[in-house]
Amino acid sequence: MAESASLLFNPHTYDPAHFDPETRRLLRATVDWFEARGKRRLIKDYRSRAWLGDFLDFAAREDLFATFLTPASAANKDGRRWDTARIAALNEIFGFYGLDYWYAWQVTILGLGPVWQSDNAEARTRAADLLSRGEVFAFGLSEKAHGADIYSTDMLLTPDGEGGFRASGSKYYIGNGNAAGLVSVFGRRTDVEGPDGYVFFAADSRHEAYRLVKNVVDSSKYVSEFRLADYPVGPADILHTGRAAFDAALNTVNVGKFNLCTASIGICEHAMYEAVTHASNRILYGRPVTAFPHVRRELTDAYVRLVGMKLFSDRAVDYFRSAGPDDRRYLLFNPMTKMKVTTEGEKVIDLMWDVIAAKGFEKDNYFAQAAVEIRGLPKLEGTVHVNLALILKFMRNHLLNPVDRPAVPTRLDAADDTFLFQQGPARGLGSVRFHDWRPAFDAYAEVPNVARFREQANALCTFVETAAPDEEQSRDLDLLLAVGQLFALVVHGQLILEQARLTGLDEALLDELFAVLVRDFSAHAVELHGKDSATEAQQNWALAAVRRPVVDAARSARIWEQVEALSGAYEMGQ
Repeated sequence: MAESASLLFNPHTYDPAHFDPETRRLLRATVDWFEARGKRRLIKDYRSRAWLGDFLDFAAREDLFATFLTPASAANKDGRRWDTARIAALNEIFGFYGLDYWYAWQVTILGLGPVWQSDNAEARTRAADLLSRGEVFAFGLSEKAHGADIYSTDMLLTPDGEGGFRASGSKYYIGNGNAAGLVSVFGRRTDVEGPDGYVFFAADSRHEAYRLVKNVVDSSKYVSEFRLADYPVGPADILHTGRAAFDAALNTVNVGKFNLCTASIGICEHAMYEAVTHASNRILYGRPVTAFPHVRRELTDAYVRLVGMKLFSDRAVDYFRSAGPDDRRYLLFNPMTKMKVTTEGEKVIDLMWDVIAAKGFEKDNYFAQAAVEIRGLPKLEGTVHVNLALILKFMRNHLLNPVDRPAVPTRLDAADDTFLFQQGPARGLGSVRFHDWRPAFDAYAEVPNVARFREQANALCTFVETAAPDEEQSRDLDLLLAVGQLFALVVHGQLILEQARLTGLDEALLDELFAVLVRDFSAHAVELHGKDSATEAQQNWALAAVRRPVVDAARSARIWEQVEALSGAYEMGQ
């Protein structure tokens, strides 16, 4: 019981004592604000699509966004810094109570990315002042016709003959576009061809030349379409030009996409309390629903997957905070948090929904909201397919060509993560090098399912050496994505094990989690076997990589006790 209580976020017992006093106060104040509103108001606002004005008023009063999202170099008040560890903690809280709240914060982060990367001191000061006044921000990158294809932007800046520009064009799917004090907008000059013509500039949603078209989604999230019509852009508004503008776009997404994983975790945690409590108290055919073996298996799988999500994400924070010009390992772990953790979140919700069935549709429960919101996260900041293709660029170096690296410690120190805004050119991914992944597995060689999964990871190395896709197959994205899923599992398992070692995780829980990962690897191997273009060697390899998890009834019963202890452990007040 103590294990499950300590691993999942519980508002009733939450005390982030590992942070400095002001961070601790703000996190707790945020939880208390939501708890005071109550479940009925939370659900009502979600269903009525109410704008988040009262939430933003609370954040402004507490100086929340300014404290968490102003780098120390731009701060005009003590305690402000960009600290990925505490940002992750706030993501989880917002996800727990509703993705609408998280989204207003997330797109503020994206909107700030090009500003904090800019050398424009006037724009940086302006942004810091706006944050201090409780304003939100927006990231004007995607367009209706091109999506996030920034090579094809139709936001055009025409020189005005006085050292500035007039911007005209539209942007689509832009969060906070209705209220942002500053919108970071990506466009291109009409007088310069190629990448030298790119521009990132700051716009104000309240300007008369800024025309709000509509909210493109049916939600409290204001995901806008807006148009600029001859919008004046002066030198004080220019954030980046040329290739630097292109790099700022990609590097901002690198910073922002990480937030998806901890939001997904928060959603799953709230839903899990509801699901386990309901299942434990529902009688079917004279027995509690949780007496059925398939129900115990599904809820246990959901629980251990959620634990894995938390372990991976917590460890990824350390690599983000320790990154630098010579250590860019975060560029692999970042799309992993976006792609792998968020899709795990979907599985967690689906497993619980299979148990609670029709209860998951009821309008008075959080679960119905969670079931919808969990679907969005894998689809934001690049699709799952885009991020899978990205991580494949790292596969050979990660699996086969490790280098010595100093051990990365747990990073909960009150430091400013300056490198995130000094990432430099967004290229050279194939040259990123990694520490050896094997010691993380060696440390748990006696845990049966870790050892079983290690066999599969070793087999993947053999695949890369002897049966990797050839040049023709490398153009078959369908085949490559199946390979990417296998590689993602190895990376997922590695960081889970590193965090387990740092936190002293119960080995029985770790064994149960890796039993799930063994099944997942086998399923993806079978999928690869069935691909149209898979060679005979690849098909043979795939079937040979299938493994059965090590079954231990006593272990599973022990973990079930942790799941069962969640029943009644948290319920949001009305």
